Amino acid sequence: MDTTKILAACDHTLLLQTATLEEIKALCDDALKYKTASVCIPPCYVKEAHEYAGPELNICTVIGFPNGNMTTAAKVFETKEAIENGASEIDMVINVGRLKAGDDKAVLDEIKQIKAACGEHILKVIIETCLLTEEEKIRMCEIVTESGADFIKTSTGFSTGGATFEDVKLMAEHVGKNVKIKAAGGISSLEDAQKFMELGASRLGTSRIVKIVKQG
Repeated sequence: MDTTKILAACDHTLLLQTATLEEIKALCDDALKYKTASVCIPPCYVKEAHEYAGPELNICTVIGFPNGNMTTAAKVFETKEAIENGASEIDMVINVGRLKAGDDKAVLDEIKQIKAACGEHILKVIIETCLLTEEEKIRMCEIVTESGADFIKTSTGFSTGGATFEDVKLMAEHVGKNVKIKAAGGISSLEDAQKFMELGASRLGTSRIVKIVKQG
């Protein structure tokens, strides 16, 4: 098992409502030490984290989080502000209700608008797999592929379930070549992390992998 490779795929995450700036700074310290792909943090800390960690650390933040049913205008504003504050990656939550109502066009248009706000910055689209049917998951693979977003992401970690091997395998079978996969939510061991990567995930959203490595 290549621990270095696993760490390099991790978005080292702290999104709890109780997260403090000191905890965010400690997260950044660990991310720099263990060379993770990024830190994934609440929008309110992006500016301070970017100033604290400097340009060598990618700052990822979340938009429309965790429910996804804000207005598109609000999500676009959040995205622009986050990038202005130093975010280099954006993880947005789709409007699950629009998808379930069959309004795929609204879901697609929203992702496109947020991607436009991102410019050259990475956009990951959280589809919250635990709330979707298999047919809806496949539709989201198609929508994300068409949208121009960079990643499809399984979960927020704040709903009824997180990433599953089955969902990552399904995504790998249905997304276009232009879309990468991020597994997130409940990844609690190096073995699981490696399995997700073997199935096709190139990013892992997790708060636990660095802790496991630190504990030795």
